[in-house]
Amino acid sequence: MRTLSSPLGNESALRATPPLARPLILVADDDEDTRVMFRTMLQLHGYRVIEAPNGEQTVQMAESARPDLILMDVGLPGVDGFDATRRIRESCRMPIVFVSGHGEAGFRAKARQAGCDEYLVKPIDLDQLAGIIKKYTAQKPRSAHAF
Repeated sequence: MRTLSSPLGNESALRATPPLARPLILVADDDEDTRVMFRTMLQLHGYRVIEAPNGEQTVQMAESARPDLILMDVGLPGVDGFDATRRIRESCRMPIVFVSGHGEAGFRAKARQAGCDEYLVKPIDLDQLAGIIKKYTAQKPRSAHAF
């Protein structure tokens, strides 16, 4: 398992990319410490990051910013991660990676039914997270005028 100080593997290539062309990741989590941890790690490795502390803001930001990938907590206040994913899927098709403390098969099945692409159980294996982020963000480079 990697630590926060170890590389995600493609940070030098990302840093050579113009800032607006770097992949944009939406971190949706009600826990501020978790958002800070993801933001810090992702920004250190060249990703742009936006954050949402609840499900309603997650849906709004997904629709307006069109991130390249969403890291989605299941237990968001108001609109939970399952409902937020369903709502996002009505209008958007970006990868959604569930990040949850629930490893039970029922949670995984419910997340897949809602429309998630991947499901990670906390504590997160950073090698696995890096592979997933690369898998989805390497497919479609963001243009500088995507906003």
